[in-house]
Amino acid sequence: MGNCLVAQSGGPTAVINASLAGVIRANQLNPAYGRVFGGIHGIEGVLEDKLYDLTELSGREIDLLKQTPSSALGTCRYKLKRGNDTDFARLVEVMDLHDIDVMFYIGGNDSMDTVDALSEWAEAHGVTKRFVGIPKTVDNDLVPVDHCPGFPSAAKLACQVTHATSLDYDAYTRPEVFVLETMGRDAGWLAASCCVSGDVDLLVLPEVDFDREAFLAQVQKKMDEKGSCYIVVSEGAHYADGTYISAGDTADDGFAHAVLGGAALTLKQMIVDAGIAPRGVVQDLSRAARSSNFAQSLVDVTEAYELGMSAHMRSADGEFTGKVVGVRRGVGPDGGYNAEYFAGPASEFANFVKEFPAEWVLPDYQGITDEALAYFRPLIEGEPKLIYEGGLPATIEPFNLR
Repeated sequence: MGNCLVAQSGGPTAVINASLAGVIRANQLNPAYGRVFGGIHGIEGVLEDKLYDLTELSGREIDLLKQTPSSALGTCRYKLKRGNDTDFARLVEVMDLHDIDVMFYIGGNDSMDTVDALSEWAEAHGVTKRFVGIPKTVDNDLVPVDHCPGFPSAAKLACQVTHATSLDYDAYTRPEVFVLETMGRDAGWLAASCCVSGDVDLLVLPEVDFDREAFLAQVQKKMDEKGSCYIVVSEGAHYADGTYISAGDTADDGFAHAVLGGAALTLKQMIVDAGIAPRGVVQDLSRAARSSNFAQSLVDVTEAYELGMSAHMRSADGEFTGKVVGVRRGVGPDGGYNAEYFAGPASEFANFVKEFPAEWVLPDYQGITDEALAYFRPLIEGEPKLIYEGGLPATIEPFNLR
């Protein structure tokens, strides 16, 4: 009996470790593999033979792992490039060293591309190693899934912060604007989800080219009508020529993606400079949205865990490789939301961006349609019963720090 390997890559989420826990627990229930190894710091650590044995985690450790934010194995921004045979051969060498037959990779778009590239290389070189993807991203921009693990919890936190800060904002009489910034480089799913709170006056998304004058006119209108304006902007919002609203786009994150941030501050200053309001407040969700384990959606953590189990179960088929597991939206016995799990070729998940649907965007930055609200609402339902210690959610000691 061979072993398996699990690694994590890219930006963490509040439930990424639930998928890891799902793989570990599935193997305890149905030991398809002798040992379950964790790759420390993703593919980068695996290439350096940095592995941690996860096989015999206790039930309590698995419960804590499910509610621990960030990537418990450590993450990376290292991308395997097609044509770099040295890295591919080294990975297989490490897998051979530990008798590893299958590698599960938990990550976003680029990680699913890694699964696809590894599978293609293995087939082309007669290598019998298998590679399986488990998706995650707070951006919710993967296809062909209905939604991606990590997004519902980020959306839940975003809605909670939106409502709470809106109430705080409304307590004052002084004229000012409030601008909340969310993550979302190429797609505005997270920013749009804030509208579920019912508190958003204006919404700025990457899917709609930013028009400065049209936007400022809407801010002025809101200020004239109600004396306030609560704005939500996605970090990836940009002008028609592709220039980001934010100024922090000169560096990249290791995957050739611009490092964004500062869109809310830019909008606030734009409004102040236009004389529409004398001051403004800026709130940046940034990493809080992806690491707030105290705001996990029960739907999200459940699905992330079950996707890990599903990947393990499907991998028992010796032909299962180059595939990614995902969630489709089904209808339950009561007519409500129900998750349906499936698997598809990694090539269908990689290098595509699922944008927020144009037909769900209201004109003039006025928010989103009822259909969009109906999409979001079931995803943020429920709260898991967390284990607390000292008044805080208990967490497991990250394996990369041991």
